[in-house]
Amino acid sequence: MNKNLKATSSIEINSASEEVWDALTKPEKIKEYLFGTETITDWKIGSQIVFQGEYNGQSYKDKGNVLENKQNVLLKYNYWSGFSGLEDKPENYSLITYEIVPLSKSKVKFTWSQEGFANEENQKHSQSGLPALLEQIKKLTEKK
Repeated sequence: MNKNLKATSSIEINSASEEVWDALTKPEKIKEYLFGTETITDWKIGSQIVFQGEYNGQSYKDKGNVLENKQNVLLKYNYWSGFSGLEDKPENYSLITYEIVPLSKSKVKFTWSQEGFANEENQKHSQSGLPALLEQIKKLTEKK
């Protein structure tokens, strides 16, 4: 695991912080933008998170632990994926951060970042997919 490899992307969303937070923490909404992934957690600090489902015909069960939770502002968790090819041990967990910064009452800047990848190929793959992921979160949360 290379902790120096990072992927990050931000997007402005015409929605309140609470709406964006909802999309990031409600399992039925996560499923809409995260390839049908089932998310199991209570989002309390110290709680386990399980992300499971099927991707390209392969079943997966990834996991992590909630490290920080400031409702409508900041969420951090560590994360291990079987797709990384790395052994499931603490030093092989990435750090995922969601940050919501209000720009006005009905507009926020949302930043998604990951620190730690098995290799540059994985980092580049994540970085290239982030804008589309954030666009899906934007569409889900903006009121029409």
